[in-house]
Amino acid sequence: MASLTVAPSVGLSETFSRLKKQGKVAFIPYITAGDPDLSTTAEALKVLDSCGSDIIELGIPYSDPLADGPVIQAAATRALARGTNFDAILSMLKGVVPQLSCPVALFTYYNPILKRGVEKFMVTIKDVGIHGLVVPDVPLEETEILRKEASKNKIELVLLTTPTTPTDRMKPIVEASEGFVYLVSSIGVTGARSSVSGRVQSLLQDIKQATSKPVAVGFGISKPEHVQQVAGWGADGVIVGSAMVKLLGEAKSPEEGLKELETFTKSLIAALP
Repeated sequence: MASLTVAPSVGLSETFSRLKKQGKVAFIPYITAGDPDLSTTAEALKVLDSCGSDIIELGIPYSDPLADGPVIQAAATRALARGTNFDAILSMLKGVVPQLSCPVALFTYYNPILKRGVEKFMVTIKDVGIHGLVVPDVPLEETEILRKEASKNKIELVLLTTPTTPTDRMKPIVEASEGFVYLVSSIGVTGARSSVSGRVQSLLQDIKQATSKPVAVGFGISKPEHVQQVAGWGADGVIVGSAMVKLLGEAKSPEEGLKELETFTKSLIAALP
């Protein structure tokens, strides 16, 4: 069991700078809150942390997850059907975050933020010890209020760029992104794929020319060899989501799921330089 420690005061940027000095690539797993249930999510966060994850992304289940593929959509549907809501997630995080040694970033659609009010949302997540925020469905032009309130509360707002983002648009996105730049590796929704598009390599080079900020690649990375490949192309971090979510959501029991999650996470981390 992880001993009780004070919530890490280290944010996403600092985590990346520390890893860079050590010549390491960040491992960033993603899981959906409340699937199969919130107490399993709490345990999963501790497992991912103790395996050596550098940042954990926690998805807030939402009824209309546009960017997500079938695996994460199904997980969100199951979580919502069990009555998982934002307040319950917050109270779970309040108990768990102080036990983690790595920062947590929330992945949420814009609607749940608007419902609460941007200002109140940021204050609330800061109070439970969250360091980062990813909002996939807000275009750059509409991120101003989000960015202002996030920075007031020392929350790093991570922005996404995709293979179809034109270069002249990619530049302002990477400039505005905090913590790291989230490079979506494929066109379309999240989901495990059999291979990572070779286009990612040239996209990484383009972004690296536009910014010195760290770049993490996500969507479609599901095997140790993918992790190795993307790290070899120069990514500063790799994000693995659907494959993790599938393990937890489809396990025979929560205990079984947590065991499989641990084994899988260790195999992915072992593939990193």
